[in-house]
Amino acid sequence: MAVTPAARTRSTDRPWLGQWNSAVTSYYLVVGATGLLLLIGLVMVFSSTAVTSIAAGESPYAAGLTQARFALIGLPVLLVAARLPVRWYKRLAWPALAVAVVLQSLTLVPALARAQGGNVGWISLGGVTVQPAEVSKLALAVWLGVVLGRKQHLLGSWAHAIVPAVPGALIVLGLVIAGNDLGTMLVIAGLVAGALWVAGAPWRMLALGGAAAVTAIVGLFVLGNSNRMGRILATYGECTDAEGLCYQSLHGMYGLGTGGLFGVGLGASREKWRYLPEAHNDFIYAIIGEELGLLGTLLVLSLFVVLGVAMARIVRRHDDPFVKITTAAVACWIVGQAFVNIGVVLGLLPVIGVPLPLVSAGGSALVTTMAALGMVISFARSEPGAAEALAARPSVVRRSLTVLSGARRRGR
Repeated sequence: MAVTPAARTRSTDRPWLGQWNSAVTSYYLVVGATGLLLLIGLVMVFSSTAVTSIAAGESPYAAGLTQARFALIGLPVLLVAARLPVRWYKRLAWPALAVAVVLQSLTLVPALARAQGGNVGWISLGGVTVQPAEVSKLALAVWLGVVLGRKQHLLGSWAHAIVPAVPGALIVLGLVIAGNDLGTMLVIAGLVAGALWVAGAPWRMLALGGAAAVTAIVGLFVLGNSNRMGRILATYGECTDAEGLCYQSLHGMYGLGTGGLFGVGLGASREKWRYLPEAHNDFIYAIIGEELGLLGTLLVLSLFVVLGVAMARIVRRHDDPFVKITTAAVACWIVGQAFVNIGVVLGLLPVIGVPLPLVSAGGSALVTTMAALGMVISFARSEPGAAEALAARPSVVRRSLTVLSGARRRGR
């Protein structure tokens, strides 16, 4: 008798996990981790920006309310993305990539481009500032899932593995490189590598591509750039400029060290009083460590690990190559970016300006990340057996109404 993919998946499940390893485990892990990270992010953006907002003559809640508005924009986007069938993502792949490339190209137009921290990665459209690279990450993940998933059985050949995936990715990477954004380029490169790895591209091709990427990064971003070279030397050598290149990293470590086990208390950070640059953005993890202590930082780190485990579970259990590849790309993007950000704050990596997904301040990044995780939730809902299990469980509203009606009957 033939064995179905769902039966094979169930046969490889770990029985000792019991109900924790059910058909809907991935769904609840992604939903739970996303919700908690979003909540922590909103609280910490409020906390880390209150002082600087007051100093700028604004309400202490100004920046926090802005972040909350972006979260409210992202919430319906996430809910819609979570309900879209997988086939719709396949249909949207090519149009999404085209839109992303057009938006990314606008960063080369001086009248629209906006620079920050030496990177030209933002555009202003109708008074709204957008970071096209965030849209490019999501669009590229979906597009790679389509083009690699359709020809997965041919990817043993270098020609089929390279075309069209690699040229398409290089177009996006080239536009990001033109904006001098090293951090975003590394994240997108990791996204592409994750998609190719799960798709089954030859490992020799991946090794050659990795070597070429390292050579390009060193040649284009490090050699001849005294600031980046100084950051690398300051990270892995002796710090000789405590008021310059080492300043941000040192104050990030001061914040983490001050927090101890339980932290100094929510809102009581000292580093956010304009001692630590980008306290609400790239270095918000240091403020979490200062105010919530080691336990707070471990909670955030654990939630990203949970996201990674959940997405790895979807890759393992789902029978659609498109879902596997796209989920792997999103995992390398979001979880990989989180680990890079945390590594920078801990002093393990040079400062490269990468925000913490769902937690750092930033509208484009927050909405796009929520859309990507909504898509992953949709994939989790379509795992073998997940749709049936979710349909069989009564909704929260229905359970609440049942409890209320029962209480009323008893009251009579």
